[in-house]
Formats: sequence, structure tokens, C-alpha cells
Amino acid sequence: NSKLDKINQPVLDDSKIKVNQEVQDSIDSQESTLTGYTTYALFGIDHRDKNTALGGENSDTIIIASVNNDTKDVKLVSVYRDTLLNLGNDTYSKANAAYAYGEAEQAITMLNTNLDLNISEYATVNFNALTTIIDDLGGLDMDMSYAEIVHMNNYCVETSEETGKDYTPIELPDRPDDIEAVQYHYHLNGVQATSYCRIRYTASMDMGRTERQRRVIGMMVDKAKAAGITTIFNIMDEVFPMISTSITKTEILNLIPTLMGYNIADTTGFPAKYKFADVKKASMVVADTLEDNVKELHKFLYGADENYQPSQNIVEANTRII
Repeated sequence: NSKLDKINQPVLDDSKIKVNQEVQDSIDSQESTLTGYTTYALFGIDHRDKNTALGGENSDTIIIASVNNDTKDVKLVSVYRDTLLNLGNDTYSKANAAYAYGEAEQAITMLNTNLDLNISEYATVNFNALTTIIDDLGGLDMDMSYAEIVHMNNYCVETSEETGKDYTPIELPDRPDDIEAVQYHYHLNGVQATSYCRIRYTASMDMGRTERQRRVIGMMVDKAKAAGITTIFNIMDEVFPMISTSITKTEILNLIPTLMGYNIADTTGFPAKYKFADVKKASMVVADTLEDNVKELHKFLYGADENYQPSQNIVEANTRII
């Protein structure tokens, strides 16, 4: 109970969080595909990545977590940071800028209104928290490609400086013919695993970066389940002060008895079908189309059937994006 007091729990201004009217109507009538699920927004921010135009931090990691209340299966969807979406204020730009515009309320609104969701709870961390928790868990065993090793070593310099934590650079193997082939195995500490999560310059670009992040989250969950109480208490002491969340202490305490039963069942990225386009002199990921991608998202997260139709807000946003 005392350790939970270490978590930052700012009070959300619910009046700033928007939900599409058709979504709210379907929830009120208990006809929504969201019924039976709890959905959270997870944000990763980088304090060095100050959005100079907006004065706040971008959320370069945006993950939607859907929990099946009956089976405890969890599904994770990464929203690609450069996706062209309505930021919740009728400004269309990269999705990661919504957090800089209006912190969690704006970022949640961006997800709700572009994706027909009804999210009201969130958690935000910076990568110092990721580095610390991985070290507390004893590191992670990771399969990697030659290209990933090169980029991870480069990122480690900056990650180490930012977190004040040490690492030993991985000695590069002989350069293979296929530098993207995953064929090497290493034990990574917190700085290295965090740097691995930051890689976005391999052939898979940001899609690969988000996949790495979801892979690391899954490994962390598995190790945390097997960890002793001393390790868990260390994580609480060191990491909880780096977390901001709208979930109350009482709600967290109520979750604890069932957490061992939770399972990350599947993960993916959004949009599933996309194009690249230069918009406002910046390269962006464009959903092709937003309507089709929202259908796929609801099928993945909530098992929506073929009859599910996105709201009028999605139709209008799709037109604007095109």
C-alpha cells in the first residue's frame, strides 16, 4: 500500500476526453463490441524529445491494451508514431504530437475519436523506467540481427548518458550477407534492451521498432511473473516514481490478486494497411483506408464481426486524410 503511493496519479480532466457519439450510444444500449473488455492507453515519452512548437513531449510509443475481462487475455496494438490522424482538435498531423498538445487527455481523445474507442485510463512512462525494470529483472535474452546489433550499440551511448546506467558494447560478429537475418543471441541489460526498443532504422523502420517494444514487454511480463517478492518490491521502489497513471491505488490493489492469470495473447501494429506520403513537408504513415483499418482493429481487439461499421467520425476523418 505504501509503495503504491510512489506512483504519480494526476487527476484526469474527464471533460477534455472525447468519445465518438455513436460509440457512446452503442455502449449505453449495451450493443457495443467493447462490452466485456477494459481498454488502456500506454504512452512512452522521451524527455529529450521536446516538441519545440508545442512545448511538451511527444509520445513516441503509443500502445492500446485490450483486456478480456473473462479470459484475462491481453492484446496490444502499437499505433505508429508517424500516423496521420486527427489529434483531437481538428489538427491533422503525426499521432505522437497529440501528447505534446494536451498530455494524456489529448492523446486519449486522439485514440478514441480516430479509432472508435472508449478509453478513460492510461499509464505513462519514460525510458528510464524501462531500463530500471529490466535491470531489476536480471536482463533479457534476445535474438537479434547484425543490423540490430549495430544500431543498438549506437543507441546505447545516448541511453547510458540519459539514464546514468552502464553497459558493455556487444562486439560485432563478422558482417553476414543478410544483415537483417535474426541469427545471433545475446543477454541484454537495461540500457541495451531499452536501446533495442528504440531502433527504427532497420529495413522494417518504425513497424519493426514497435514490434521490438511489444516483444520486450512480453518478455518482461513473463520474467515478472516468475520473479520473487524481493525483486517485485525493488521494482516498486525504483520504478513506481517514474510512472504516471489515472488508475487509482484501490483499482491497482484490486487487480493484484488476478494479475498472475493475465496473458499477452497477441500483438500487432496500427494501421495494418498503410502507405507513406509526404504531408506538410514530413513523411507520414497514412492508413489505407482509415475505415478498413478501424474494422481490422476492432476485429483484433474485441472480436468484432463483419457487421461492425465505423462511426461517421471515422468516415469524415478518412475523407480528410485522403
